[in-house]
Amino acid sequence: MSPGRPDPPDRSTDAAGGADNVDNRRRWQALGVGLVAAFMTLLDVSIVNVAVPSIDRALGATPSDLQWVLSGYALTFGLVLVPAGRFGDARGRRNAFVLGIALFTLTSALAGLARSPEWLVAARLVQGAAAGIVNPQVTGLIQQLFRGPERARPFGLLGATIGISTAVGPLLGGLLIQAGGEEHGWRWIFFVNVPVGIVAVLLGWRLLPARPSGGPSRHRLDPVGVLLLAVGVVLLLLPLVQREQWHSPWKWALVPAGLVVLACFGLWERWYARHDTPLFDLRLFRFRSYTLGALIALVYFGGFTAIFFIFTLYLQNGLGYSALVAGLAITPFALGSAAASALGGRIVNRYGRPLVAVGLLAVVLGLGAVVFVLRGNPHGSVPLLTAVPLLIAGLGSGLVIAPNQTLTLSQVPVAQAGSGAGMLQTGQRIGSAAGIAAVGAVFFSSLADTGGNWSTAFRHSLLLATGIIGLALIAALIDIHRSRRDPQPPTHL
Repeated sequence: MSPGRPDPPDRSTDAAGGADNVDNRRRWQALGVGLVAAFMTLLDVSIVNVAVPSIDRALGATPSDLQWVLSGYALTFGLVLVPAGRFGDARGRRNAFVLGIALFTLTSALAGLARSPEWLVAARLVQGAAAGIVNPQVTGLIQQLFRGPERARPFGLLGATIGISTAVGPLLGGLLIQAGGEEHGWRWIFFVNVPVGIVAVLLGWRLLPARPSGGPSRHRLDPVGVLLLAVGVVLLLLPLVQREQWHSPWKWALVPAGLVVLACFGLWERWYARHDTPLFDLRLFRFRSYTLGALIALVYFGGFTAIFFIFTLYLQNGLGYSALVAGLAITPFALGSAAASALGGRIVNRYGRPLVAVGLLAVVLGLGAVVFVLRGNPHGSVPLLTAVPLLIAGLGSGLVIAPNQTLTLSQVPVAQAGSGAGMLQTGQRIGSAAGIAAVGAVFFSSLADTGGNWSTAFRHSLLLATGIIGLALIAALIDIHRSRRDPQPPTHL
């Protein structure tokens, strides 16, 4: 591998004829199926937020039940990303993709049919695991089917998918609840996945490359590594996702315990790599592009995801807007993100990490403008006041997610594309959970301190989210500085 360049074409073949023999039309069709699946699974992270009141009324759920409906999905999602990515690398991405989508479709139907809170929570836990199986296969598929600079466009489309699915979840949720009625409209949030999932299973089996012949498939899947990573991620995420339900401060002791277990995971992986293919090859962190890119993604998602959490609370609970209007208020961000992601995918190979820094700066400025226009107690329509600043922030976000993902994975060998992408996405899930916990804590604390002043609480928590994104900007600037001073990254694993 030449210094600073993406990995060269992998000449290995699979049962479908290999990446070199997959015709251009077929690989774009396969990518389209993957993007639809990614959109569907990522959408379910945020779309359920606006359905909580309806679920509460329909099932008589306790606050703890509702918290698990929301956070259980994210917990199991993050839990299986790396093992699922490794499974796809070793046993074939088509097998893992079809399994994940089939399970996701089934559990979506079960969630929609739920007759009790326990039923819905169980369905959401398995649904989250299914989503975690699917997503690293999509990223690994891009690594497998596209080479070098041509990966920028599909990664741009994937970045747009991530940004839009996160931002438009409340809008689509509001539309479905309005169409289905306040009492049972929440069920359509899950039922809508079923026909899309069935089509994705059929097309995925037909279009995605089959299991690779030989190579990594001969290796075991590192069960000890899977167990250590799973325990470490659960210990890290549990106190974050249960922050409102577990009132004892001892819950935070799980965080250092999780870090210790993850350190043991790292030691085990180093030892295991001497004898067989590990669950995750720690030598990927020798690539500055991967290390800094993963750090930027972790920190950015800590601020990025929290924005929609507190904005939805502010609009619906604080100002009394409907779920539909609250979703529409976030639409400018989604539109800006979609437009800029398409552009960022085309120009990332020309500008590199400085493009990500520009995007992060735009996000910081856009969110700062939101804080400015909402100073005091705004008398105008909040969705209208925040539309332009959110559009600017969305444009910036589109220049962050897709380009950063392209740069982060540019040097990851195809044989480790799934596990490398899985670790990247695990960091994003941990960042999201930590960011929502921290920003949410400031939101509710400020709400209590100000006697229920929702505007002040929103501004204070948004300032924290903006500061977190500012840390990602600092990491990007450090990467730019180091690249100019030392442009020779490691050339091989």
